[in-house]
Amino acid sequence: MIEGHCHCRAVRITVPARPETLGDCNCSLCSRLGALWGYYPADEVTISDPQKKLVGYVQGERTLTAHHCSTCGCTTHWSPIGRSSSRIGVNMRMFDRSVWEDIPHRLIDGASW
Repeated sequence: MIEGHCHCRAVRITVPARPETLGDCNCSLCSRLGALWGYYPADEVTISDPQKKLVGYVQGERTLTAHHCSTCGCTTHWSPIGRSSSRIGVNMRMFDRSVWEDIPHRLIDGASW
């Protein structure tokens, strides 16, 4: 298990292993967030938010909710809306650089969707 957290440590994320690739999406939201996404089945990720600091932002097409800490502002993950998908995206930048820096990045052309 690998644990990461937002800047203020109010929100903690645990994933089972490093992803094989990281998604680097160029959509209007992700390009502003600067996130590098690791994709996991939702039941393999633990999000700990005991102080209830997570806030969701639903983007324009209403396909996902981007979750961020209301104290430090770090985007921690996204979850799908209204789909049968159980996959979520975890912002791997919430983990130590040594966890993700050598993982290959895959461009996701979300700007063309």
